[in-house]
Amino acid sequence: MVLFLTMACSGDLSEAAGETARLYYQHLLDGKYDDFVDGFYRPDSIPHTYRASLIENAQMYMHQQEQERKGVSDVKVVRAYADTALHAAHVFLLLTYKDSTTEEIVVPMVEEKGKWYMR
Repeated sequence: MVLFLTMACSGDLSEAAGETARLYYQHLLDGKYDDFVDGFYRPDSIPHTYRASLIENAQMYMHQQEQERKGVSDVKVVRAYADTALHAAHVFLLLTYKDSTTEEIVVPMVEEKGKWYMR
């Protein structure tokens, strides 16, 4: 019940987390892999080589989607639930593929200093 009340009072946070997650995935669709990777929560700095590997993984993921489903054409927020006490949210995104299939994914988010990041 307490969790429900916390989540019910967090509409603005839910919307902000949802739109931020959608924007990060839009970067992925637009080929802005570095911006997508920069959307991940990393409280400590990471080596340049690790960041480069994350960018390469994002590129490989999109290439795989291109091969299997002709690519991703759209991303929309289905719903988002924020927990104000934990500064966290779960965002449900709907990916629409160019072969007309869809997939709903969940993106865990964390808020740090007023900014949302993917966890």
